[in-house]
Amino acid sequence: EDHTKVLKELKNPLVCVTSLALGTYILTCSIITYSIATKMSGLQNQRKVSVEGDIPKEICRMFWKGNVKFEDIYSFKVEGSIEEANVMNEVRQRVKEQARVWWSMEAAKGAGWYLQAQYWKDNGNFVLSLSISTLKNTIVLKRLIRQGIPPVLRPNLWFMASGAAKKRSTVPHSYYQDLIRAVEGMVTPSTLQIDQDLSRTFPTHPWLDTEEGHASLRRILVAYSFRDSHVGYCQGLNFVAALLLLVMQTEEDAFWMLAVLLENVLFNDCYADNLFGSHVEQMVFKDFLAKMFPRLARHLEKLDFDVSLVATEWFLCLFAKSLPSETTMRIWDVLFSEGTNVLFRVALAIFKINEDQLLAAEQVGDVISILRHSAHHAFDPDALLKVAFEKIGSMTTNCITKHRKRRQAAVTAELDKRLRRLSSWERDKLSSELGN
Repeated sequence: EDHTKVLKELKNPLVCVTSLALGTYILTCSIITYSIATKMSGLQNQRKVSVEGDIPKEICRMFWKGNVKFEDIYSFKVEGSIEEANVMNEVRQRVKEQARVWWSMEAAKGAGWYLQAQYWKDNGNFVLSLSISTLKNTIVLKRLIRQGIPPVLRPNLWFMASGAAKKRSTVPHSYYQDLIRAVEGMVTPSTLQIDQDLSRTFPTHPWLDTEEGHASLRRILVAYSFRDSHVGYCQGLNFVAALLLLVMQTEEDAFWMLAVLLENVLFNDCYADNLFGSHVEQMVFKDFLAKMFPRLARHLEKLDFDVSLVATEWFLCLFAKSLPSETTMRIWDVLFSEGTNVLFRVALAIFKINEDQLLAAEQVGDVISILRHSAHHAFDPDALLKVAFEKIGSMTTNCITKHRKRRQAAVTAELDKRLRRLSSWERDKLSSELGN
């Protein structure tokens, strides 16, 4: 029934059922295009996501001696060399193959084989909920998720694995719509900043950079700023929420994904006014960089390079602004199922991949340029994640937690120092103005 439902959601699919043996069927798709339908402002909005389309050969021939321009799965405009275009085609072929593995698992084990039922009492009544299994199929599921969730399954798996479904179930069904109505027309420092950032959020995207896209993104960000006044709104969240909108089936689901991300998945206070949590994460990352690549860390220190010059954007935007969208989605597959460990691993992997070039760099500007270029052109998520999981070494959750606890005091002291320095500057400025 679930496979029938998936097929019904596909728009004009070209599907060939190639085999049916031992209860397993494999779907081979040359090009699958499906619509993620979302009700926005009472209207039905459709955002097309080309799941497995190859880059047209005509474009490749036209720009054979130059760069190739095309759109990725999530309709972002991409420009790269012909070699990078070929990499993208290879990656999309692997997406097809990985999708067949997921379909085969569902055919063999049944739809939703990775889910388990949970029951609890609510006002004397038993309530049923489905969540990602914590024991059954854990090893198999972990491996499959690291290899990539098919785009058509990603919304449901993210929603279950992250805990967003459970979080939504704890409030009235109309919570999000009630919140939107309650805050409509209200003006706060957060809403003013959100309004400024809407047009800056992926300005070349064909849907996000529209009136409808802006309105949807604004509703999510404003709603959350009122849900958690401690966080309010922080620049960087706009890019995170925008990608969630492109992936999730509804605007409300994207809101709950943002909520569970900030409240349960990420380290505390990453988006607070003073970015306390983000500062802690960057110091922890710096610790791991020094531990795992001591020679490189010493060289960067001699150049007076601070990791915050690149890591701030990485950790605040969760790579949404730094990596190709398809690569970012693969990282988020792991983030929502395993936690923040993957963020540190990917950040270290980018340094590892470029270690030789970085050691040869003679200026801070060169270091920044190398890292940013490498990130922007990381079109092969498998290559990046292979380094992240196989070439970095041990990095357990307990180890990260210990580093966080050790660094919190240092971050608090540094932020207090900055605050005192700012207060002193403001007092001096006021005294100067009064003297004049």
